[in-house]
Amino acid sequence: MKPENIVTAVTVAVALAFAGAIVSWHIYPSGRELSVQAPGADNRPQGLARRADDVRIGEFFMRYGEAASPLTGRWSCFRGEQSSNIVRTPEKIEAPQEDYPIQWRISTGEGHASPVISNGMVYFLDYDEALNSDALRCFSLESGKELWRRWYRVPMKRNHGFSRTAPVVSGDCIITMGPQGHLMCCNPLSGELKWSLDVQKEFKTEVPFWYAGQCPRVDGSTLIVAPAGKEILLAGIDCNTGSIVWKTPNTPGYKMSHSSVMPMTLEGKKTYVYVGVGGVCGVSAEEQDRGALLWSAAKWQPSVVAPSPLQLSPSAVFLVAGYGTGGALLRVGRAGQKWSASIAEQYKPSEGLSSEQQTPILYKNMVISVMPKDGGGLRGKLVCYSPADLHNPVWSSGADERFGLGPYMVINDNLFVFKDDGELYVYEILPQSMKLLKRQRVMDGADAWGPMAYADGRLIVRDAHEVTCLKIN
Repeated sequence: MKPENIVTAVTVAVALAFAGAIVSWHIYPSGRELSVQAPGADNRPQGLARRADDVRIGEFFMRYGEAASPLTGRWSCFRGEQSSNIVRTPEKIEAPQEDYPIQWRISTGEGHASPVISNGMVYFLDYDEALNSDALRCFSLESGKELWRRWYRVPMKRNHGFSRTAPVVSGDCIITMGPQGHLMCCNPLSGELKWSLDVQKEFKTEVPFWYAGQCPRVDGSTLIVAPAGKEILLAGIDCNTGSIVWKTPNTPGYKMSHSSVMPMTLEGKKTYVYVGVGGVCGVSAEEQDRGALLWSAAKWQPSVVAPSPLQLSPSAVFLVAGYGTGGALLRVGRAGQKWSASIAEQYKPSEGLSSEQQTPILYKNMVISVMPKDGGGLRGKLVCYSPADLHNPVWSSGADERFGLGPYMVINDNLFVFKDDGELYVYEILPQSMKLLKRQRVMDGADAWGPMAYADGRLIVRDAHEVTCLKIN
């Protein structure tokens, strides 16, 4: 038989077989009853098909193990309890020639959320794309073993990662703000859910384009947040019950930014300072008039602002933002009960000290920062400026020492800087300069933007996909 005839015969036979199967399926019964499957019988994760606005904060929990630890160190919130990003510790922190040992590594969902540390446990907010879920995860500081996690479904699309905020630990509460503005309070030991609040629904907040970057803060027994919603600018929430104890009307009309509320004492008054989209404001932190709007300044209006405000003196606040905004100096005045606030100077990033993402550090009369990508010849460099002159650097790092959007922290008299590709630098801080002591490749990282955390001789760093713990003493 010719080859072409063989192909034809096979084709006809296959077609007849398929036709016969289809006819048989229609004519003859299957011989078994069909049943309707009950919800969950297919083992699909509960709640996976929910609407984006049907979020049940903190509904799921899993415990993986128990851990008792003798460690007592704390890094309880963004920039530490003093809001300075400076650590004073009795532990001897050195920069040996050999590499700091890596104590553990943890893989994460894509994000930049900073960890916090309390009594031998590490906490950070994560996002699980497979489950469309925010997750508060708890680990042992010593071993890196996961102890528990509490999570909830909240469908989102990746936008340069998901989670961006550091939790805050205070007493028997750990509180998180998720990418969509969901506040969740748990017991830091047991993971028990205490309360939750949806900032978008409660305050009619418009969450920023790159998701919420504001880190919650606790003052005494009160959680301080800046929802910058339709009617409420700042709010105080009872840490134990979740009830709102005071509100600041949003008379300036600000919207939520990625910046966090910073406590300061300005002109002798305890004040919460917040930079929103639309300006900067000061709200009373004193017991007798807590929540009262003291002053606002609308001249400073970056379209995007991530760094938090930095106090330079009893009457001066330093402001920075990226995307071509640069820096500004805010002056606050007081005459009795009358307050004033004005932008004393404002300049482009190529004209003076600035930062795109990280909040600068004030240390021994030097303002330390990493310059933004539009900072001219200083772009990406580590720099020091005098608070009295924000235009001329006292010192800058070498041409091959550029850090992108990486974080930095002072521990005793050393500055730890994490380049955004995963390389750690350690500098000794001198009166008018810095001396490079050490470089160490920690990871082949990508977008290592999340702020660092330190306690009990352990330094925790992260990139977009991994959290790493180094033993540095």
